[in-house]
Amino acid sequence: MAVNVETLEKLERKMTLTLPVNVIQSEVDTRLKRLARTVKMDGFRPGKVPLSVVAQRYGYSVQYEVMNDKVGEAFAQAANEAKLRVAGQPRITEKEGAPEGELSFDAVFEVFPDVKIGDLTEAEIERVTAEVDDSAIDRTIEILRKQRRTFAQRAQGDPAQDGDRVTVDFEGKIDGEAFQGGKADDFQFLVGEGQMLKEFEEAVRGMKTGESKTFPLAFPADYHGKDVAGKQADFMVTVKKIEAAHMPEVNDQLVKSLGIAEGGVEALRADIRKNLEREVKFRLQARNKQAVMDALVAKSDLDLPKASVQSEVERMVESARADLKQRGIKDADKAPIPGELFQAQAERRVRLGLVVAELVRSNELQAKPEQIKAHIEELSASYEKPAEVVRWYYGDNRRLAEVEAVVIENNVTEFVLSKAKVNDKSISFDELMGQQAAA
Repeated sequence: MAVNVETLEKLERKMTLTLPVNVIQSEVDTRLKRLARTVKMDGFRPGKVPLSVVAQRYGYSVQYEVMNDKVGEAFAQAANEAKLRVAGQPRITEKEGAPEGELSFDAVFEVFPDVKIGDLTEAEIERVTAEVDDSAIDRTIEILRKQRRTFAQRAQGDPAQDGDRVTVDFEGKIDGEAFQGGKADDFQFLVGEGQMLKEFEEAVRGMKTGESKTFPLAFPADYHGKDVAGKQADFMVTVKKIEAAHMPEVNDQLVKSLGIAEGGVEALRADIRKNLEREVKFRLQARNKQAVMDALVAKSDLDLPKASVQSEVERMVESARADLKQRGIKDADKAPIPGELFQAQAERRVRLGLVVAELVRSNELQAKPEQIKAHIEELSASYEKPAEVVRWYYGDNRRLAEVEAVVIENNVTEFVLSKAKVNDKSISFDELMGQQAAA
């Protein structure tokens, strides 16, 4: 087999493969004979079908299979001998004018690029830190109390206040016409918790049991109900019941109801702190990892294999369709989602994948078994039965691979931060968690 490789442009290469016809024919004959021993055809006993009849029926498909296999083998062997790292599948076409007794093919393909990473000591990266303070623990306890609150009916004549649970009848009309979803009886909601649109809450706040009120309500332009989005409605609401919330005291009884048998309130606060610190650690890792990846993109120089980018685009389109299907969108698997929407994101992912792989290879940043084990144990610690969660991870190679990828990224993050010019910045717990600070 003679092999010739030429560069077309950037990462694109062309390889010419030459195969003897007799090698192809010999393999075709072998497969047809094997097929003749098992094939079933009308008028013949099994295993007694003449080879000429088998060849007539199956010859073309067998020859096609053999050509594919032999050319594929020849390509893989030639790429291996030339030490080429092939990206994606080659486009193979048969050439005309080959010498007698031979078949020639052109294989056009891409190779993975040489990755050049700039001087990481010149990279400037902002690394954020955050602490779990007492106010974060206090707010978590308030959430736990709210989840266990009870309600008791207010005295007749008491107005509805924030935190109360109200039961109402309402009906809305747009230009005098009722609309779907605009009417309900015995509807309950909590005042002041954002469950209803602002105008609705403001109308009910201060009303008393038995009172009715008519008020205007402007639906936002991005309201989920498309038929009423951006329109003005008139609502009539009648308050039928007002119930005041009772929050449980922070005492041993509450602590025990949360599954903490001993240690009282201090044990509860310690448990909450431990869980919040675990969450803070993961969020800091994610945020600082993003800063490192941005720096790597800026410091790397490489051509991207079009085949890899296209594969990533296709994967992201399929993921988008799966997301639509999960949301119950009809015919989501046929949704016309243009790949261009994901082009830039796909290019970034491919670029980062190649850069990270190069850093891992050249600096031995692979995930060690003990790192994977420690990460899984940390992920499992917040569950009621951690040992079962650990077994769940180790019971599936795909789940293990996902953990391994995270650990590798963490190793790369720590490596880059150890080299770069790092500016440390302390941020609040609320900012890290994406919450607004309590007033």
